[in-house]
Order: sequence, then C-alpha cells, then structure tokens
Amino acid sequence: MLDKRTLERVDAGRMHEVYDRWPQIAADAYEPRPGSDTVTYGDGITHIVFAGMGGSGAVGNLFSAVLSKTAVHVTVTKGYELPKTVDKNTLVVATSVSGETPETLAALEAATRTDAQVVGVSSGGRLEQLCRSRGCGHIPIGQDHSPRASFAGVVFSMLRVLEDVLPLQRGDVTEAIGRLQETGRAISSDNMDGGDNISRRIAERMAAVPLIYHPFGLRAAAIRFKNDLQENAKTHAIVEDVLEACHNGIVAWEAPSSVVGPVMITGSDDHPKTKERWQILKEYFESANIEYVEIQSGEGGILAKLMGLAYVTGYASIYRAVMNGIDPSPVRSIDFVKKRL
Repeated sequence: MLDKRTLERVDAGRMHEVYDRWPQIAADAYEPRPGSDTVTYGDGITHIVFAGMGGSGAVGNLFSAVLSKTAVHVTVTKGYELPKTVDKNTLVVATSVSGETPETLAALEAATRTDAQVVGVSSGGRLEQLCRSRGCGHIPIGQDHSPRASFAGVVFSMLRVLEDVLPLQRGDVTEAIGRLQETGRAISSDNMDGGDNISRRIAERMAAVPLIYHPFGLRAAAIRFKNDLQENAKTHAIVEDVLEACHNGIVAWEAPSSVVGPVMITGSDDHPKTKERWQILKEYFESANIEYVEIQSGEGGILAKLMGLAYVTGYASIYRAVMNGIDPSPVRSIDFVKKRL
C-alpha cells in the first residue's frame, strides 16, 4: 500500500520532500553562491580527475559521460590514490558533500603534491580547510538532507564553475532544469496516484534484487540507480553493460532466479547496433516469458538525459523503500564503518 500518508509516515527523514524540490535546488545551485572562489584553469587541460565516493562519486560518473565525446581524458577515482598520469595538464576535482570523506581528503592532499590544478567541492569540513591551507580553489555547496539527495545541487553548482572545461552551453543547462521540472510534475509526492508516475511503476517492479542493463553512454545513470536502491531501499542491485551481458550475463536467465527484472535503461540516441541489441533482448525475454522494465532517457542533450534518469530512478528507490516499510534516510552500516575509520 502506497499513499501520501504512508509515504510521510515511513519516510520519517523526509527525503521525498527534498526530491520534490530538486528542480528548484538545481536552478538555485546554478547561480553564484556567496563565498565561492573564482576558479580559473590554464590552457591545455587534457585530463580531468574526479575524486569522490558514494553520492559525491556519482557526480564524477555524470561528468565523465558529459565529457565522453571530447578529446579530454577523464578518470573517475574512488579511493585514496590518484592515477600516475596526473601532470600539469590535469585538473583534479575532489568532491565530498560533507567535506569529511577520508578517501577524498587523501586524494586531494596527494593532488596538491603534483603539478596538477586542483579544486575542492564541499559543504565545508576538512576538505574546505585543506583547500584553504594548500591554496586550492574551493566550490561551496549546500547539503540537502544527505550526499545522495544533494546530487542535483552538487551537479549544478559544479556546472557553473567548470563551464570552461565542459562541452555544454547555457542552453544545455536550461534544458536539464526544464527536464527536472517536467519530470517532477509526474513523479513527485503530489502525483503519487497519477497514471504518468513512472517512478511508482518502476518501484512496484523492484520487489526483489533488480538487474539493471545499460548502454555505455548511460552507465552513470545505471550506477546511480543501483546506489540509490542500495542506500534508500536497502536492497542489493546488479548493474551490467548491455553489450557485454550479451556475451555472458544473459545466460543466467536460462535458470530460475531470485533476481527481478531485467531493467533496461535505454537512450534515444544509442548506437544503432545497441538499439538492435535492445530489440533482440526484448524478443528473447518475451519468448522466455521474462517480464522486463524499460526506462527511456527521452530526447535532448546528455545532461538532460542523465539528470532526468537520476530523478526518475532516485524517486523510484524512495517509493520502493516505503513499500517495504523502510525509512530511506538512515544508513546505519555506513555509519558503523565511518565511526571506525
């Protein structure tokens, strides 16, 4: 049973209220914030390293996709160390919403010992202090509920500051905000019973462990969905590249399984051969009586697609949590680990 009263009772941390405000959070974050450094980059940036973990690390996955069709090499590092290829033509962006993530702090400190240009992104904490003491630029961001719920605000804060190195125009940003507004009207808590609420329909299919297929270009959206299901709905989730899965993973469907799905995240401009593969897989699943869910990216630029998908699937993870009687906010196991570091 899922209705507004149940949502408000089970979601005691009010995560859904933050998601209801995602479009406005994104729009506000794109405007300059008081105290934000003027960050400039020298000519010749050929390599960008995004360092971050969890919800902060998901931001690096998104920007990696945005930059995937440029000549800039992108590394997303989720750990304590930087790649050995960091040099004077590298920009290191270290993101920690809390400003206290030990892996990201270590990566930032390591970056300051290289010739790379370095910028930190946080809501304060030790990361900001480290940036100040080492002479690095710092981008202040707000924390909306939790790092994972802060995704929209973090992305659009960084868009403003990194615009010189990103292949995006202001129109791309406006389009993405418009996509969030349009999507929000369909999936928010004010439209829980609406027939166009795709997030609720997805959540109703997530009763067991989901297997999420994705094309290369939408990998960031699939990983974000997996992470949200794990943190919010407290359920395991599996992510596989659709082309690679056709060489191994789909064989597992030949036997009975507790895995639900498949969930297919598809893009309107996927490679023609990838589109062909999607169609073949649909035919296979239908012939084997395997129910599947397709989540389409919609039209538009890569930023609008990824943000729209993150919004739809993120809200789906909240609805799934509530359907399971679980408050999506607490992450006791993560807290357990952090207290012992």
